[in-house]
Amino acid sequence: MAGLLLAAVTLAVVTLAPGCARTPETPRASPPAPAKQTTPPNQEKTEVTSMIFVKKNTDGTGDGFQKLINLMEKNGLRFYQTAARSGLIAKDDVVILKSNAQWDQRGQTNTDLLKSIITAITAHAEGFSGEVLICDNGQAQFGARGSGGTMDWDQNNAKDKAQSARKVADELARAHRVSAVSWDAFTRTAVQEYSAGDMKDGFVVAAQKSATGAAVSYAKFRTKYGTYISFKNGVWDDKAKKFDSERLKVINVPVLKAHSTYQVTACVKNYMGTTSDILTNHDSHTAIGRGFMGTQMAGTRFPVLNVLDAIWINPVRGPSTPYSTAVEKRMVIAGLDPVAIDYWAAKNVLMPAAKEAGNRNYGVMDPSGKEPGTFGYWLTLSMNELKAAGHAVTMDESQIKVFTED
Repeated sequence: MAGLLLAAVTLAVVTLAPGCARTPETPRASPPAPAKQTTPPNQEKTEVTSMIFVKKNTDGTGDGFQKLINLMEKNGLRFYQTAARSGLIAKDDVVILKSNAQWDQRGQTNTDLLKSIITAITAHAEGFSGEVLICDNGQAQFGARGSGGTMDWDQNNAKDKAQSARKVADELARAHRVSAVSWDAFTRTAVQEYSAGDMKDGFVVAAQKSATGAAVSYAKFRTKYGTYISFKNGVWDDKAKKFDSERLKVINVPVLKAHSTYQVTACVKNYMGTTSDILTNHDSHTAIGRGFMGTQMAGTRFPVLNVLDAIWINPVRGPSTPYSTAVEKRMVIAGLDPVAIDYWAAKNVLMPAAKEAGNRNYGVMDPSGKEPGTFGYWLTLSMNELKAAGHAVTMDESQIKVFTED
């Protein structure tokens, strides 16, 4: 229900009601420059269904993410939910940052960006009493050095290369309930839901395969603070024997990269890390080309926000990304619609960078591609899965409006 409601928000630009409390902004010496607005040529009068927000010239540190929040707020997308107004994140929410932790160096989500997002969440105007988790499943058998994912890489995507996701969580845990959880630890463990009396950590696998060729699967686990979480159903109250779905929020935080099999990895592809590929007999990864990432996203928990890390990108051959092959773009791209973000970022950021880098195969990254083997082919199939589930997503440029701040 939460996913459907949040997807519906993209159908109109929301304006702040008179008298509503506003999010405190970072003090500035002078007012910020007006946000630049980009629309496709000759489409100025087209109804907007998806908004994309782009913060340029940021490395993940400082107030870059806060400026992105301010840009969203000015254009109707409220980051904070308070007693006075609606918004994405409430003061007592349990928030999962779905990162990419399968690869080291520039192949993983920028940990400075993760730190900035958590800092913003815990700076809630009403005081944050909830919980924040950095999570991913590197599938245990893949990943750099064959180890699968981890929150403890030695070489990280950050200004301080020793700053792992775990170190970010441990530092911020001094003031708030923050932790980093690698779902790799129990990706081989099949379990039932809490409502069935199974309290073990593991992955729940649907009894039947979807039409796209794989069974939906998802993590359920107990956090270090004693919170029981089902990625699909929400926060489990063991005393009341029921789920609170509204309290669990997912912020999807992938890296923009080329992919050797699926051409582009970004917001939609990042949901591969919410499955157990092992327990689904590796069908989850194989079925991506048939739209399964849309099936997985629709069948578990739709993100309340997507924050695409394009600070360092890989326009040549991914998903592993050594420091030596990464290209610095210093951009963070956010919005409610993961499909629209992937379409726009692939076309306007990744493809031009790939062409400039001499990647002769950059054409397969085209989100408008219709042929099997192109990014656009499986992104369209994923979009159709999400639309069938009631989510407002689009690849139509006439339905996308982009706001940028330098």
